[in-house]
Formats: sequence, C-alpha cells, structure tokens
Amino acid sequence: MTRRSIFAAACCVTALFALAGCKKNFDPASGAASPAQVVETGNPGIVSVDHPEQYPTVAAGRVDEPDKLDVTGSVFPDIAREIPVISMANGRVVDIKARLDDYVKKGQLLFSVQSPDISGAFDTYVKAAADEQLANKAYLRAQDLYQHGAISQSMLEQAEDTEKDAKADLVAAEQQLKIFGVDKENPSPIVNVYAPATGVIVAQNITEAAATGVSLSGTATAFTIADLSSVWILCDVYENDLANVHLGQEAQIKLTAYPDRPLTGRVSDIGPVLDPTIRTAKVRIELANPGILRLGMFATATLLSRTKVTHATVPATAILHLHDREWVFEPAGQGQFKRVQVDGGDMLPGGQQEILSGLAPGQQVVQDVLNLEATVEAQ
Repeated sequence: MTRRSIFAAACCVTALFALAGCKKNFDPASGAASPAQVVETGNPGIVSVDHPEQYPTVAAGRVDEPDKLDVTGSVFPDIAREIPVISMANGRVVDIKARLDDYVKKGQLLFSVQSPDISGAFDTYVKAAADEQLANKAYLRAQDLYQHGAISQSMLEQAEDTEKDAKADLVAAEQQLKIFGVDKENPSPIVNVYAPATGVIVAQNITEAAATGVSLSGTATAFTIADLSSVWILCDVYENDLANVHLGQEAQIKLTAYPDRPLTGRVSDIGPVLDPTIRTAKVRIELANPGILRLGMFATATLLSRTKVTHATVPATAILHLHDREWVFEPAGQGQFKRVQVDGGDMLPGGQQEILSGLAPGQQVVQDVLNLEATVEAQ
C-alpha cells in the first residue's frame, strides 16, 4: 500500500483503534506528551487530533487571472501557404528528383517530363520567326517605295500592319516556350519542373512513367508544397463557449508530443457554421512554427479571455493527491480538521498552486499536509 492509501485507511479506523490511541497520549514515566494522536470521529471527512497546534495553518492567497477556456485541436497547414506544383507541358514523367515529406528549396529540380507539346511549340516559334523576318523586310521595302511615290499610303499602312501581326505571333511563340521552360536556342523534348517555393512536400500524385500536365489525362498537380513556417491549429469549441472567443485572442498552446515547450498563437478565424451533431464551431489559431510542429499533431489550446477571475492559492504542500483527486484540510475547531476536495490549477512562483474551485481566498488550510499524513502513518 502507498503512503496515501495508508492515510486514507487511517481516516476510517475503527472506534477501538481510537481508544487504543488515547491510551498512548501520555507517558507517566517521562511526564512528557507523546506525538499527536489521530482520533476517528465517525465522519471520514473529519480528522481529530489531540495536539492541533502541531499542524500550522495558512490563509489561502488570491490571484487575479484572465478567464481561461481549454479546447483541443490538431495542427494543419496554412492553406495560403500550400502551393501546387504543375507541369504546364503534357507528357510522361521520366525522372523524379523529390519524394513525399522531402524538404525542398525554391528553384530545386523536382521532376522531368517528356512532352510532345515541345515539338509543336518550337515549330510554331520557328515559323513565327520566319514570318516576322519576311514581314519586316516587306515593311522596310514599302517605306522606301512610299518615299519615292511608288505606292500609296494605304499600301504602306497595310505592310506595317502585317509586320506588327508577325511580331505579335513571334512574341506569343516565345512566351509559349518560356511557359514550358524550354530554351529557344537549345530546344529539348524534356521539360524540367522546379519547386516554386521553399517548403515540405505534403502531397505527391505522380510516379515514374505516369502521365502529367494541365490537360493530359492524368494528374495536373504533381506535388503540393507547404510552407510550414507558420501553421494553423483547428479546434472544436462548443456552442455555449463561443461567447468567450474573439478574433485576435491570445492562445497558449501545449503539444501532446512536447508538453514542456509551450507556444503562443492568436485566434484568426471563428467558423460561421456549427457542426449539427456535436454543436461545435471550428476555431482557427495561427502560430509560428519553431520547427517542432508537424501536421496532424494533437494540441491543447488555452484561450485567455478579456475578463479576469479570482482564484485562491495555497502552498503546494497543502494539497493532498489521493485517488486522482485533490484535497486540503481546513481547521474545524476543537482539534478537528475537515477534508475538502478542491480542483487544482497551474503551479505558481514561490511554491504556490492555483485552486480553481473548492476554496476561497482567505480560508485557512493546513500548511503541510504531509505532517498530518506522517502522524496518521505512525499510528
């Protein structure tokens, strides 16, 4: 049996045991009082001792803190920081340089595609370049003829318009090659696709030899890259607690995986739709990622309200932890102490502990409950 179990059992000792304890109260040979004895009163919530002065009491302190609301949630990526990786050229994947969960940097090669679109785009470019050259020569010749009065102004304007159309077609053909990522001076049927941003690959939809591209039968989005430097924690808040939540509210985050590394975030959105089954709304908390947050992690968020509440505080030694509950002992007069259940809160500086309920500031409690426990165990 543990020390606390023995203490609990002693609080319920029989009347015969109490009688035996009374006989030990005084030692005639020495003339001195023996250690304090515990006397059963018949009430398991009351402990009676013959020397109550041996158990000094202390008045519960007071602390004013913002009202708190504890909710649970999970880590999600910031949607605005999720970037799809798309191959503008349709074709077949011939090489993959990155995989799911890889950390990639902007401009890093991700995969290569063999695309028939390149040959068509380059053919269009070559023809557009030839047409533009021819149209430009015709326009220069028309200018010379117009200056010598050999052609009318309308014929000159027609040649100018033809030259502009040819130049526009050439520019469009060049831009098409740039979109595909092809160098017009050194064309290749292989198109390389690079990371558009720095982050972690959170989704992969291609494999070797798979089809990809914006219009080919296959998957348009080859990868999804998420910038996890800032993430969301989505929490479920019950309908009757929503009045205590507001935009910009500070939230203290504790991770299940790292309980000793608290983080701070702020409420950035309160869902406008309630879940009809469990009557909760999604509350979004944004926070910077120090490098330990991973998608899907469980977290507890403590939302700090604008209003403050008053709680009692007692020395941590005044609290007895027994059977997953917490108790303090209040003086009840005539050498008796009353056991009172309380709801303990956070630890505070100076060895104090917050009491959320069960005790009011100013109430007297036994300062060191272990002394009382030791006396009971000695019996």
